[in-house]
Amino acid sequence: MSRVLQKFIPKLVGAFYNVTSYLQPKLAARWAFYSFCRVRIRGFRPNQEAFLSGARHITRSIADHSIREYHWAGTGETVLLVHGWTSNAARWRNLIRLLIAQDYNVIAFDAPGHGNSSGKFLNVPLYAECLENLIQLHQPEHLIGHSVGGMTILYNEYKNPSEYVKQIVTTAAPSEFYEIMDEYKDLLDLNDKVIRALDNLILKMFGFRIREFSTSTFAAQNTKKGLLIHDREDSITPYHASEKVHTAWRNSKLITTEGNGHSLHQSDVNEAILEFLKKG
Repeated sequence: MSRVLQKFIPKLVGAFYNVTSYLQPKLAARWAFYSFCRVRIRGFRPNQEAFLSGARHITRSIADHSIREYHWAGTGETVLLVHGWTSNAARWRNLIRLLIAQDYNVIAFDAPGHGNSSGKFLNVPLYAECLENLIQLHQPEHLIGHSVGGMTILYNEYKNPSEYVKQIVTTAAPSEFYEIMDEYKDLLDLNDKVIRALDNLILKMFGFRIREFSTSTFAAQNTKKGLLIHDREDSITPYHASEKVHTAWRNSKLITTEGNGHSLHQSDVNEAILEFLKKG
């Protein structure tokens, strides 16, 4: 698909939502919401499948989904890994190898609509429900989340403070939900009528408005030890997101990289995470 067509199709979809909003704003909001939450990329590359084949695979029924869990058993403390949007548990393979070498007990899982888990849609409250179930089951001392996974961890800790978790690591995680929605609004060129209806729908579904969902606000009440890692040149999630969370999170440390991009798979990043976990 050409770049011109890739830009044109979202605008066409947005125009349809805009027209609908004048007749049935609630319907337009629902369409816009599920379009926003729909996962369009899933599956594994061959090297990812090969890596995950070395784990114990478990399928759990959580939040009306079949959630695939991967377990690398160790005698040390438990680490629970939470991947980002359109990713899967195998994205952690470089870090997992380091954790296995240090005999950590490692748990990862595929979010709804991702990898080997069921579903077509994902949002942070749903992701947090899956995460909380696994926290209660495995009682991990450490949580590590990339991008939306990091946002999910901090939201869940705010909503369900854990007696088990001692440390939280986020890499390239967003902060303010309204910034994400502003990008979505611009992508589809949505009118204010759709956005207002979408805001009301989100309030009805989850109990918060778009501008009320703020990782920096959640982090202000977080008493756990935290490590945030973010690249200044991140083109997906702005660097200022982690700066804002770090400012609010009293017991956190921020590591800034340059030239590592959004994924943060580099060895120096993983070594920094491992050093943080060891310090306890």
